[in-house]
Amino acid sequence: MVETFNLFRNIYRKWKGQPPREEVTSAFRFKYTCFKDLLDSNTEILNIITDMEEKLRGHQVFGMAYIRSQSARAAFHAFRMIKSLDVLSGHRYLQLYQVLERINGRIKECLGERKEIPESAFILPYSQITRDMVDWVGGKSANLGEVGNRVGLPIPGGFAITTRSFQAFLAYNDLVDEINKCKIEIDPRDPQSVTRASEDIQELIRQAQAPPDLETAILNAYQEMAQARAAGDLRVSMRSSAIGEDSELSYAGQYRTILNVTKEGLIPAYKEIVASLYTPRAVSYRLNKGIRDEDTAMSVACLEMVDALASGVMYSRHPFNILEDHILISAVWGLGPYAVEGVISPDQYQVSKKGEFTILKTQAAHKAVKLVCCPEGGLQEAPVPPEDQDRPCLTPEQIKVLAGFARKLEDHYQGSQDVEWALDREGRLLVLQTRPLRIQAPTEAQRADIPPVPGYPVLLEQGAVAYPGVGCGPAFLVRSDEDLLDFPEGGVMVARHSSPKYVLVMPKAQAIVTDAGSISGHMASVAREFRVPTILGAEVATQVIPPGVEVTVDAYTGRVYQGKVRELLGRQQARESHMEDTPVYQTLKKVGEHIVPLNLVDPQSPEFTANACRTLHDLSRLVHELSYTEMFKISDLVSDKGEGAVKLDAPIPLDLYLIDLDGGLTGVKKEARKVTPANIACVPLKALLNGMMHPALQVRGPRPVEFAGLLSVMREQLLSGPGLEERFGDRSFAIISDKYLNFSSRVGYHYSVLDAYCGRTVNKNYITFSFKGGAADDVRRNRRVRAIAIALVGLDFSVDVKGDRVDARLMKYEAPVIEEKLDQIGRLLNFTRQMDMLMTSEVSVEALAKQFLEGNYSLEFLERPLG
Repeated sequence: MVETFNLFRNIYRKWKGQPPREEVTSAFRFKYTCFKDLLDSNTEILNIITDMEEKLRGHQVFGMAYIRSQSARAAFHAFRMIKSLDVLSGHRYLQLYQVLERINGRIKECLGERKEIPESAFILPYSQITRDMVDWVGGKSANLGEVGNRVGLPIPGGFAITTRSFQAFLAYNDLVDEINKCKIEIDPRDPQSVTRASEDIQELIRQAQAPPDLETAILNAYQEMAQARAAGDLRVSMRSSAIGEDSELSYAGQYRTILNVTKEGLIPAYKEIVASLYTPRAVSYRLNKGIRDEDTAMSVACLEMVDALASGVMYSRHPFNILEDHILISAVWGLGPYAVEGVISPDQYQVSKKGEFTILKTQAAHKAVKLVCCPEGGLQEAPVPPEDQDRPCLTPEQIKVLAGFARKLEDHYQGSQDVEWALDREGRLLVLQTRPLRIQAPTEAQRADIPPVPGYPVLLEQGAVAYPGVGCGPAFLVRSDEDLLDFPEGGVMVARHSSPKYVLVMPKAQAIVTDAGSISGHMASVAREFRVPTILGAEVATQVIPPGVEVTVDAYTGRVYQGKVRELLGRQQARESHMEDTPVYQTLKKVGEHIVPLNLVDPQSPEFTANACRTLHDLSRLVHELSYTEMFKISDLVSDKGEGAVKLDAPIPLDLYLIDLDGGLTGVKKEARKVTPANIACVPLKALLNGMMHPALQVRGPRPVEFAGLLSVMREQLLSGPGLEERFGDRSFAIISDKYLNFSSRVGYHYSVLDAYCGRTVNKNYITFSFKGGAADDVRRNRRVRAIAIALVGLDFSVDVKGDRVDARLMKYEAPVIEEKLDQIGRLLNFTRQMDMLMTSEVSVEALAKQFLEGNYSLEFLERPLG
């Protein structure tokens, strides 16, 4: 960290002493890199909070390794945000390090001492495994043991090779040091370096020797299982069961599963699965997410290989249609990967949960091939006999047995389940894996297959679900903070944009719908904390939902109905947490109190300070807010002489120079001193220029002159004296990258500064804009900024006016919306230039703003008396 501070200090000192062009660009590029790191870490903290909130619902199995890992990640990203802000600001926020240390200290107190596994526990048979052992055997094995021992459903025989085995394997071969040596060569921004390190690490693991006592333990456990099955040549499936990370990698099938393993292949397969912990994607994921290697470990499930007659997947309810609470089963001949990976179309069955499991629908697919075990080990594709290709894989009795499994699992885990199953050649149905079913909002294509509830007008049918559920009540439109004071009990909030300030009324709200907002943003996190059904990014909610009308919000499909839809409200089921009675859940709850809640919701509040931060969420919110202020100031560092800049040759009323940090220009030679709009690759600058060059604003000839206004300008110039400290230089600057813009226009007696980011990640996108000054008297200057402020409010900006200065901000919109707003600001800058002398009365304030918002850029209205 000290080296980073020194680097920036040296760059800045060199730049300050009239540096060459390259060093000027380096200074800005360094600041921009710090800012991007800060935005990335802010996104990661919000993702961590989202994942912890999901675990706190109590429907997923996790262990202490998960809590330690997520806590360490959150602290790491908070530190990274503080470091970036401190460098950006010239070390004006050292106090934030102390705040982080205080909060992190409380988290560590909650975590307490680490529970250790007994030294001898290299192997644990599934007959002894439950969900409480997730730190020892990983979530996959812990769930499977829970299914066999507490739910009482049939599972394959087998054992887990524990995380203690993993630690012993690394220690025996001194692999920790060797792995760290390989990782030193990694540049996170260079994919090739990640791939090279990954391949080197995996090869180290493959070539390593298993400790003799570990190898003996694995072979003995295998032999006991073979004797119990009276199978001399027992085959097994070996599945990864990693701990210490959130579920993203395991859900994506990142780690290895090896099927039909012989006795001779046990140790090589174990090493292959351990090596999969270091695939390029896994290494890159941990680096970017701030996950430490010491917080990860690989357990391996070693299960009797089911030479399946048929296999498939079962959902205990529909994954996105709230109106369908039926069991869904898919099936293929042979082994399950062909069903999971979608190689062939499976049979589909729909079963009622009620009573005797009535089969509602059977759809047999054509299944020409299947995946089977090879006699010598491994898998192969085989043809399905012609007579079976169109025959259902399951009998009605077998379908009902599986449906019974689904209902038992859902009752036990108190949540919908995603189950893998197999039918062996003896006719036994077995559970191979179960995990929480991710209930997600349907895609556009899926939504089209879910008909609206008949009899109720659909007011809205789009948006992203931040928290699923159904809410009903009178719609209440929130336009400002003052509206929150009148929010009714049981109302449905409708707003233009998401805001953490809405926490004030969330205890009263039945649902929330906004035109814009991100499902991983601060307000979405608060909505999940209060469990309020929430739809964000609906675009037109404030236009189509009438205030005061009773509506039903379906925060599954993204629909809003007029009236009370009892069919949907009847589907709301209170689910109890099956994890709440466990010590590990209580630990997460205590730790979460110092990470998840957001108390700093209003940047304008006097309590929005470092001393008021009680959680890492508070700290990240504060740092995120302060970072905009620091980036807003970046234009102050631009040299009046314009070193490192190229001039833009464009039909705009500015002498504009560009400094490219990274990817902001294209097709420009190194020695070039001028560029054209065709060379601009910076998304926000292109949008701004499109507005400034709008055909209706290409005014020919002088602007109309109002005589009293002209006298006001002359009087101000005479009274200001020869120093003219208020007057700025005539050059304007834009510091750009492909997605970033810092634009400073300082012309005559006024200036405007715009800072914007426009990319695919909604949480990073923003515009901050400030306008000040003018040549006329104070009254006329104030009138102009108030007119600008009204126009900006009409464009959905939050605005603050003080004297002759207006400050505006717009945050967390999709990229097309950010581009459209920047286009409008470009028009506004051109439309209002030199307008202060024409602001002859209060009537002109509203008239100017109205003219602009209507898209009428003619100045004729200023040539006739107003009011």
